[in-house]
Amino acid sequence: MAQMRQWYVAAGLLAAMSGHAQAQDAVAAFYRGKTVTMVIGSSPGGGYDLYARLLTRFLSRHIPGNPTVIAQNMPGAASNVAASYIYNVAAKDGTVMGALFMGAVVEPLFGESKRNTHDMSKFNYIGNANSDAYVCLVRSDAGVNSFADLLTKEVVLGASAEGASTRDFPVLLKNLLGAKFKIVAGYPGTREINLAMEKGEVQAGCGQTWSSVAATYPAWFSNNLVKPIVQESNVDYPELGRMGVPLARNFAKTEEQKQILELVYSQTTFGRPYVVAPGVPGERVAALRKAFMDTMSDPDLVAEAKRIKLDIGAISGEELQALIAKLYATPVEIVDKARAAVAYRP
Repeated sequence: MAQMRQWYVAAGLLAAMSGHAQAQDAVAAFYRGKTVTMVIGSSPGGGYDLYARLLTRFLSRHIPGNPTVIAQNMPGAASNVAASYIYNVAAKDGTVMGALFMGAVVEPLFGESKRNTHDMSKFNYIGNANSDAYVCLVRSDAGVNSFADLLTKEVVLGASAEGASTRDFPVLLKNLLGAKFKIVAGYPGTREINLAMEKGEVQAGCGQTWSSVAATYPAWFSNNLVKPIVQESNVDYPELGRMGVPLARNFAKTEEQKQILELVYSQTTFGRPYVVAPGVPGERVAALRKAFMDTMSDPDLVAEAKRIKLDIGAISGEELQALIAKLYATPVEIVDKARAAVAYRP
């Protein structure tokens, strides 16, 4: 009897292995000779673009069948143009991926807009490239030496659209903590905001990732042209902590304010999410998730990221999907308060 049970167990394992191998073969056969398009929901040259193009360079190695992988920028409406395209228009076969703003993922929770024709909770999440530190930056000639100064002195701040951290995060600090930002919204992305800062059109920008801005504009900080004044995250980032840059939640006056800040900043855990549409076959989703994690640990990608000073801290698609499901299960009363805190009131 014991031998019979062992035989059944062995037979079951062989069948499972055979089924997995067949699924892998089917995925490889599908992708062989095809092109996978990475739709980047931001303009060229910003942090999201940097990470997505780095991933695109090495992803083909790790997808079964080794398809060609290309990048295509589709900025607009804080990545919601790209998200809508992937959800409603693009092929649902696993040949179109999206690199979206984290704000687009949570906009249905916190945002005021009802424009979206897509449900962010239903995307298949492939992975997250990095959990980054987000900061507010101010020109050194703006007459602001600390975040506390912003509570009494107005500065002009560049921002993009609703749902982007560059708009929602400064609005949060303005509404909840009283930061005196005069917000000029409508810039396509961080690249254009930072160009406006360099020209002196605006004096500040918030909701920017420290790793990408430090890598892209190193002279700003070495020459003390621009400085970070507050961290917009839930966890102190060591480099910024050593520089004496405080967390925004340190300025909360009540426990409720602290809870709202922590809820809105929880999205920074998945700062650079990658998705495919609902409806993509499960075996291809699984293959892309594995390929994403393998790519993030590819020695060539790691070396290139180190060379251009990009932090890599990947989260698997399965973990990311669970995080987003938990976020969408947040009690309504807490979400309502957070939504009010990021509502833009010119």
